Amino acid sequence: MTSSMTAEITGLYRYPIKGLTPEPLPRAPLRVGQTLPADRRYAIENGPSGFDPEAPAWMPKTQFLMLMRNERLAALDSRFEDATNLLTIRKDGKIVASGDLETAAGRAAIEAYFTENFQPELRGAPKLLSGRDHSFSDVARKVVSIINLGSVRAIETMLGGVAVHPLRFRANLYVQGWPAWSELDLVGQTLAIGAARLKVVKRIVRCAATNVDPNTAKRDLEIPPTLSRGLGHMDCGIYAEVIADGDIGVGDTIAVEEPKVV
Repeated sequence: MTSSMTAEITGLYRYPIKGLTPEPLPRAPLRVGQTLPADRRYAIENGPSGFDPEAPAWMPKTQFLMLMRNERLAALDSRFEDATNLLTIRKDGKIVASGDLETAAGRAAIEAYFTENFQPELRGAPKLLSGRDHSFSDVARKVVSIINLGSVRAIETMLGGVAVHPLRFRANLYVQGWPAWSELDLVGQTLAIGAARLKVVKRIVRCAATNVDPNTAKRDLEIPPTLSRGLGHMDCGIYAEVIADGDIGVGDTIAVEEPKVV
């Protein structure tokens, strides 16, 4: 893929609470070494993990409530307000919990909801976690995740024409215009979006979270096994680290920079 192979950002999302609702953004600032603002800023601990908010360190996603094992999370509609740190959770259109996540009382209100409603899945008391500017990413670095919609369409073909909702992949950026699977060859290359620059650092290995329909909360597909049978791996999408600041938005062009000739 060369710089002439450009694509368009058709969707931009953040996930303030790991495992809960994607929040669409029209535009967002990218800053060196950071995620999208508030992306995976919080997580719900599923039993004691040893996480220290004063010295936050990466932990595997199995320590938290998440879609790979807890598909009922997809039935909740959550919204986070940056100005007030207020999380509001709705189910079937009704508010079932709300609280300021930066106060003990607010966190307790959210925790009480999961204690009451997620008992079969709980390994201990659920706890709302945060740690300064820590991101509860699936990988031990601060990244932006990117999904090529051409690859999603290829998965639909592999499944016999079954529609695959792109939000199953819980990406930050969804892009249109790259050939299917071409993004997997971009590891080590630099992407340009306006002034922003991102270095692609890793392919994303998909897990059972992609089997959950984000609209129905039902586990109705087998995407990782389908990828494995069809491609010999379970990769779809890429992680990239921000290496130059810039604001990005839906409709922006994303291009692969050609290496500079020295």
